[in-house]
This record gives sequence, structure tokens and C-alpha cells, in this order.
Amino acid sequence: MSFLDNLESNLKNLESRDERGAVNLRDARHRNAERARVQASAVFAEQLKKGPYATELLKQVARLGHATRTKPHIAWLGTTLRLEARGHRLELRPTPDGVIAAFLENNAELRTERVDLEGNPETLARKWLGSLPPLPPPQPLPEDFE
Repeated sequence: MSFLDNLESNLKNLESRDERGAVNLRDARHRNAERARVQASAVFAEQLKKGPYATELLKQVARLGHATRTKPHIAWLGTTLRLEARGHRLELRPTPDGVIAAFLENNAELRTERVDLEGNPETLARKWLGSLPPLPPPQPLPEDFE
């Protein structure tokens, strides 16, 4: 390999390393910003997970769901509490500014509202269960059913 070919190869390697470095720097900034956001919301995530609000909300959703013949499915996804019934979801998401309730239908976010962790969770349970579509009417039994 001649001196000029070697020099050209070295320059190309330096340029590609600089481009990768810029991408890595951008990724590092994004990771640091995400980490800072998670740390800022950690206080609210802890209050949601260990405080009485979530426990009482789950009790109210179960009670109200039973009254309307609706079985809610409950899941913790990291720090997010997800309730799901009849294709509708309610997600409680901790943020640096507090906890946000997101009402979703078919994976589309309909609206959000701030949650008062010192307030009454029955209000939120009624809003969410009230937004569910009504159950279809029961089907009549066949005539030969005994």
C-alpha cells in the first residue's frame, strides 16, 4: 500500500470515528436526560406504588366493576399502573410534576388529567368505568334449553 493510500485510509477512519462519536454523544445526552426524568419522578412513583391511593383505587375499581359486570385487568409496568377493561385502559404514570392519569381506547390516548394522591380514588374509578361502553344485552336462551 502506498503512502497516499494509507493516508487516505487513515483519514476515512478518523472521519467515521468522529461521526460515530457525535452519534454516541447524542445518545449519551438522551440517556442522561431520560435518567434525570426518571429520578425526578421517582418520588411520585414511590408514593403511587407504596401509598394508600393505588390500593384504594384497586378496591374501588373491583367494587364498581363487579356492580357493572366488568372484570378489570391490573398490571404494574415498571412504575406505571395499568387498568384495562373492555378495550379501554387507564394508566397512572409518574412524572416529575406528579402522577398523570391517561385514558386510552384502542391504544389511542383520549385525554389525561393530573391525579391528586391525597384525594378520593373513587372519583377516578367512576370516571374511567363510566367511560366504558355498555355491555350488550343478554341473549335469550334457546327454546329447547332445559
